[in-house]
Formats: sequence, C-alpha cells, structure tokens
Amino acid sequence: MALDAETFDQLIDTVRRFVTERLRPLEAQVEEDDAIPADVVREMRDLGLYGLSIAEDYGGLGLTMLEECKVAIELGRTTPAFRSTFGTNVGIGSQGLVMAGSPEQKALWLPRIASGEIVTSFALTEPDVGSDSGAVKTRAVKAKDANGADVYRLSGTKRYITNADKADLFTVMARTGEEAGARGVSAFLVPRDLPGLSIGHPEKKMGQKGAKVADVNFDDVAVPAANRLGAEGEGFKIAMRVLDRGRLHISAVCVGVAERLIADCVAYASERKQFGKAISEHQLIQAMIADSKTEALAARALVLETAAAKDALDQWAVRGTDHPVHGKDVVMESAASKYYASEMVGRVADRAVQIYGGAGYIADYGIERLYRDVRLFRIYEGTSQIQQLIIARETIKRGG
Repeated sequence: MALDAETFDQLIDTVRRFVTERLRPLEAQVEEDDAIPADVVREMRDLGLYGLSIAEDYGGLGLTMLEECKVAIELGRTTPAFRSTFGTNVGIGSQGLVMAGSPEQKALWLPRIASGEIVTSFALTEPDVGSDSGAVKTRAVKAKDANGADVYRLSGTKRYITNADKADLFTVMARTGEEAGARGVSAFLVPRDLPGLSIGHPEKKMGQKGAKVADVNFDDVAVPAANRLGAEGEGFKIAMRVLDRGRLHISAVCVGVAERLIADCVAYASERKQFGKAISEHQLIQAMIADSKTEALAARALVLETAAAKDALDQWAVRGTDHPVHGKDVVMESAASKYYASEMVGRVADRAVQIYGGAGYIADYGIERLYRDVRLFRIYEGTSQIQQLIIARETIKRGG
C-alpha cells in the first residue's frame, strides 16, 4: 500500500540528506577500506532501509514499486556499495520469500529481515551457470535426517553471491529430481548456520568496493523440507519473478548514479577554465552534457512508468483479472528498463571522465571510482545481452 504523500516526501527528504550528509563524505574511505563502517550500517537499520519493500504487517515500510524506485534513485547518488549493503534485503534476497513464502515462513523470517537483524542473499549463479539460469547443477535430494524428519540434502557451489560474507539466510535455487531444464529447479530458504554450508573468500573486484561477493558451498547440507519455497519445480519461475522486480530497482539506481555524475560534471565544468573561459561555455562540452541529460531523463521516465505499471498490475491481480493495458506482467518493460538504464549510465560515466579530462582519471576526484562502479550494472541481475533476448522474445510474443 502506498504511503500518503506527506509521509513519502519526508522519507525521500530523509534519504536524500542521509546520502548527502552522511554517505558521500565516506566514499573515499569505503573505497580504501573495502568495507562499510559498522555505525553506518546501524543507521541504515534505524532508518528502515532494510525493510523498504517488506509489508508493514512484518515491520517493513511496504513501499510500492514506484515508491521503491524513487528511493533507489536517491540512493544511487552515492557509491552503489552503500545501497548494496541492504539491497539484498530489499530486493532479490527477500522477494522470493515475499512472493512465494508460506504464512509460517513469512512470520518466521520477514520481521527480522525488515529490521536488518537478518541479512539475506540470493544464490542462483554457479561456476558453470551464469546467464543460463535454468541449467543449475546444485542438487537437492529428498532424505530423512537423524530424527526421521523430512529434509533436502543440498550439494553444489554458488558463485559471485552478493553479501554472502554477511548473509544469515540464502534463497537457493537447486535441482530436484531428474527433470532437466528450468522445470527441474526448486527454491529453498537456507540458514547460514546449517552444517555443511561454507562461504568462500570474498573476490577482489574492479569496483563497488565495500560490497562483497563470494562463493557459497553446500556440502550435503540438510535443509528442512519446510524451508522449500513453493512447490517442487517452481524455483525457476520464482527466480524470474524476483529478478523482474530486482531489475527495476537496479534501473532506478542507475538513474540516480547518472544524475549524480551529471551534477558533478556541471559543477566542475562551471569552475574549470580553458582558453580564457569556463569549459561549460564550450559547445563540445555542452554537447556531452546535453547527451547525458537527455539519456538520463529518458531512463528515469521509462523506469518510473514501468514501476507504476507494475503497481497497477499488482492491484488488478488482487481482483483476479488482467490489467486492460499491460495484461499479465511487465517482463519486457522491466528488461528494457534494466538494459537501457545500465547501458546509459555507462555512457554518462564515460563522458564524465572526458569532461574532467586528466582529473577524471585521478582517484582524488572520485569520477574514476564511479566509472568502475557502474560497469557492473550491465552484468548482474541479467546481462545486457540477456535483457535483449527477453525484450525480443516478449515483443514477438505480443505481436509488436
């Protein structure tokens, strides 16, 4: 349920001030330490950022998709590592539970996820399985534990898992039975403390320092059968629904980063002088600013329109009918948002380095850091090429 306008405006103002006054001054420190300060994490919890998308009944803020995207744009105006700290609780780490969890599962986990007591993570990617999500090799075999209770024994490895180093609960996609392809995949809620689960050493990355990714290893981990999300064979469907929502959130973050970069470029170009005047007065600099602004505005419009459409679909779904305009889903529009926004922010970051010139290549100015940070947006939660395939498939299916 949407917040009333005054309450939402207060939330946006609070997040904006938190980003400007608290987070941006720490960007260089986070880059150097490759870690988010513990006191900042506590403040994020106190602000309710871990529960943005979780229903108020479970202690969250219960934002609509449109509201969540507007908040994500604000959060995008600082290094993406800050948002990633709680992003899995808001998005892919919790949404499988939100969408497909039983009342008992939700009551057990969601309040603690919303408060930040529990950090979640989404375990889909594997060493040999990246974009081909339906080909997961991690196996879940039905068995009995020592007490005779029904369990699934998980074996396999997940790779590049965001927040794996600090996650308490993983949503894991694993193959049940012998059926090949997407139909053989099921979803499980797997607590970190189960025997046989181990976390690899965090990877060294090009950018987004402070946001860790690591392997998650399952060595005959006995997961209670009650921890399965949905029915057997529904895991791939759940994962795709989760990613559809996550792609909109990431698209909004891309818009926020682009707007930050444009503002920084305008400020720098207005001060920096060449040939006797501010470089902002040179038409070729103005052209780069104009291209960046136009693309950022287009991305913002696409993301917010798609988010509003998703909210409308959700409301119609409650009534048991399809939306008269959008039908059943916004799969194509979400993919288009992710594709355009992630590619757009890469172009904006490249122009920013060019506008800054030599200074843009120097760490002290922060532009080179954001240039490295945004490169990941075109890869995770579905590469740009996967988005192209989805867009084409859905467009053909719809007849244009």
